[in-house]
Amino acid sequence: MRKSGPAGPEFAETLALNALAWLVGNDELLPVFLGATGTSAGDLRDRAAEPDFLVSMLDFLLMDDAWIVAFCDAAGYAYTDPLAARQALPGGAERHWT
Repeated sequence: MRKSGPAGPEFAETLALNALAWLVGNDELLPVFLGATGTSAGDLRDRAAEPDFLVSMLDFLLMDDAWIVAFCDAAGYAYTDPLAARQALPGGAERHWT
């Protein structure tokens, strides 16, 4: 059963926090995230509730379909939910450059 729901702020924040918890528990991917973003373990704790940090973390996961599939399969989300959550978080709306 998938947890997919309306991509409102509450659903988006819950999904993002679940994704962060999954990332922290992933011994192979966490060091990649920390290295790519310059984030420290302390930053993970201190910034976990900040929407811009959650958007950035989801941006990182969205770089690779395999990461999204692994997270969604582990957490029970639909594969489209992380992008919808990213867009529903404050500051996460898609930018249109045209």
